Amino acid sequence: MDTSAARKAIFSRIRQAQNRPVEPTQAERDAVREYMSEHSQGPRPALGADLVERFRQQALRMSDTVDEVMNLDEVPQAVARYLDGIGVSRQAIAWRTLDRLAWAEAGMQVEFRAPRNEDLVGITGAFCAVAETGSLMVLSGPDTWSSASLLPETHIAVVPASRIVGGMEDAFALARKEHGDLPRAVNFISGPSRTGDIEQTIVLGAHGPYRVHVIVMRNA
Repeated sequence: MDTSAARKAIFSRIRQAQNRPVEPTQAERDAVREYMSEHSQGPRPALGADLVERFRQQALRMSDTVDEVMNLDEVPQAVARYLDGIGVSRQAIAWRTLDRLAWAEAGMQVEFRAPRNEDLVGITGAFCAVAETGSLMVLSGPDTWSSASLLPETHIAVVPASRIVGGMEDAFALARKEHGDLPRAVNFISGPSRTGDIEQTIVLGAHGPYRVHVIVMRNA
């Protein structure tokens, strides 16, 4: 049973135990939307006027590296420079949404597919980024595989400056506004994977990428 079918089966059993229909009714959906629209938010920190700079500072605190380019066309060269700088081959998999870029002209070998175990670099976009925490919000879809940001050792994310929002509340509000129902997987990525389970020492790359590199497009 795949994860989506298992999830549906679990929720169906819960609803049956509550003597509710297997599928939520429109009235239930409307009630949830009304509650979320009227629910007040708690106190939030001041973020300053420059959300891009706040995001950069927080991302660096999370052990990301951050680069800036002016527009999307400059991304392939920026990726190539980054990989050269860390001594990693210019080979990668990427979301299909990035397939129109001039990767070959930048000396990159990029395949637009979900990753396999041997793939070392994954290039993705992001639905948005969160200035307060330095996090990336990534939504799954037919051309935006969640595994591209989780399986490869190096994750490179491309984020337009215009898609950097203040807080998590803003990220979810934007997702509901643009997508309505959220997709099967919503991931918040806050730096490389890490654990402190072994002798209280932080180890990067424990359950995912060793590196997260963010390329911010200033004019997008």
